[in-house]
Amino acid sequence: MNAVGRPGGVTFIAVLTWISGLLDVIGGTILLFQTSVAATVEEFGGASQLIASAIISILIGVVVIAVAGGLLRGSAGARMFITILQVLSIASSIFLAIAYPAGAIGEYFSIVISVIVLAFLWSGRANAFFRS
Repeated sequence: MNAVGRPGGVTFIAVLTWISGLLDVIGGTILLFQTSVAATVEEFGGASQLIASAIISILIGVVVIAVAGGLLRGSAGARMFITILQVLSIASSIFLAIAYPAGAIGEYFSIVISVIVLAFLWSGRANAFFRS
C-alpha cells in the first residue's frame, strides 16, 4: 500500500481511463461493421487498412481497460503504460476522425477524455501518490 493516500483525482483518472478504453473498443467495433460500406472502405484505401485500423483501436482499448486497475494501486508502471497508450489513443482517434468523418464526434470525445486523463495523471498530487 502506498504511504500517500490515493487522491480522488487518481480514482477519477482510472475511471476516465476505463471509459477511454471502452470508447476505443466501441469505435473500433463500429468501424469493423463498416467493411460492407464501399465509401468507408474507399476512404481507408481498402478493406485491409480499415480492418487493421479497427483492430488496432480495439486492442488499444482492451489493454487500457486491463491496465486501469494498476492506477488504483499506485503502480508507476501502469501510469507510464497508460500514458503511452493514451498518446497512441489520441493519435488513433485523430486518424479515425479524419479518415471516417461520419464517426468523428465519438473520436473527438475520446481525444478529450485522453487529454484529461494525461493532465490528471501527471498532476502534483498524483506524482506524490505514484512516488510513494
